[in-house]
Amino acid sequence: MTDTTTDTTTDPATSGHALPKPGVWPGVLYDDIAAARGFLTGVLGFTEALIVPDENGAVVHGELRWPEGGGVMVGSRRPDAHGGTGTLERAPQWIYVVTADPDAVYERARAGGATVEQEPHDTDYGSRNVAIADPEGTVWVFGTYPGA
Repeated sequence: MTDTTTDTTTDPATSGHALPKPGVWPGVLYDDIAAARGFLTGVLGFTEALIVPDENGAVVHGELRWPEGGGVMVGSRRPDAHGGTGTLERAPQWIYVVTADPDAVYERARAGGATVEQEPHDTDYGSRNVAIADPEGTVWVFGTYPGA
């Protein structure tokens, strides 16, 4: 097992200070992984870092990176997902992605025909947010708040 606690990436905003690699990866399973990948990369702006298909073309492991840091895992919804014996059921959820320009994400999403759950708005805690639903209903909130 690799010790990822010592792996680092460079944060250009801090002139080369090392940051740990992401240790928390949200994961989303999709019925139509091809449509999801197209939406997440083509409309929202993620990039594909790794896609591992099985012999039938289902994605057993996928990693998408956000250009401003971090990432999300994606895969095909199937009964044996992650070694299980049943399909993981949807739970109430949303995924928050830090971005310097949520309005640009909003414009790309609108141009791509996405469902806008919340128009760009300023929050009481100093963030500017927009909420977009992907084709299968997962809500992605893009905002300027970087966390405490």
